[in-house]
Amino acid sequence: MYEDIRNNKIKTGVIVTIFLVVITLIVYYVCMAFDLGIVSIFIAMAFSIGTSWASYYYSDKIVLSINKAHPANQEQYAKLNNILGGLMVASGLQHRPKLYVVDDPQPNAFATGRNPENAVICVTTGLLEKMDYYELEGVVAHELSHIKNYDIRLSAVVSVMVGFIVILADWVSRALFWGFGDRDNDSKSGNPILMLIGLICLILAPIFGQLMQLALSRRREFLADASAVELTRNPDGMISALQKLDSDPNELKTANNSTAHMYIVSPFKANAKDGKKRKTSLFSTHPSIDDRIEAIRNLK
Repeated sequence: MYEDIRNNKIKTGVIVTIFLVVITLIVYYVCMAFDLGIVSIFIAMAFSIGTSWASYYYSDKIVLSINKAHPANQEQYAKLNNILGGLMVASGLQHRPKLYVVDDPQPNAFATGRNPENAVICVTTGLLEKMDYYELEGVVAHELSHIKNYDIRLSAVVSVMVGFIVILADWVSRALFWGFGDRDNDSKSGNPILMLIGLICLILAPIFGQLMQLALSRRREFLADASAVELTRNPDGMISALQKLDSDPNELKTANNSTAHMYIVSPFKANAKDGKKRKTSLFSTHPSIDDRIEAIRNLK
């Protein structure tokens, strides 16, 4: 467990460093394309450092805002708060995560935050309505395990940083398409550079998306499932919860590609209709439910 926590911290540092370098280079060359001269490097450094800082310290707020989440108060969500209170004793965590709710019929949940001291567990109203006590306990325990293992820091930071990369790539590609930056004077030397940067950004965006999926390896979900069973001492509750999560047909309205990997199950439904057993593919954001259930049964 301690080795997993240490590895997650190392991965976070590596990803932040890569992000700094890539953003700095892209912004620098874009500035050069607009003939901003030596000031370009200062603009690039300021932009990359600023976005990295925001990604680290405000990633949880950004993710909660994207998903339109609101706080889960004790009066309205007593069962959820009571379940978390009971699991806190078993988890050994000193700081209680904040609870949030997303108004959506799809049962799902995620955890976010930069560390256990600043953590959030967010569930949908569909999860609260469709899960019984022990199923809901299993889901909350799963998310609490992500917090304890520092999965949340890696997950949230990568989500926000990849989002910045995609936005920047989109901006440059649109500028390229519409010819933004053309000037009436004879100085049009920036256009070939802008074309090259547009191509680089278009290549980098999907690569960073894949890096995000690889960094957040599917092993984290298996480990969180196992940790949840250890906390609740109830593998049947966790198995039943996963089955309900998988069979629900609803799509999560606020779901997007940058945050899909954070949920306990993928918010995008792609259930097999031929009755065949679903398997995990190389590019899946989550292990298949069948594989996860089989792993839990092997724990018994």
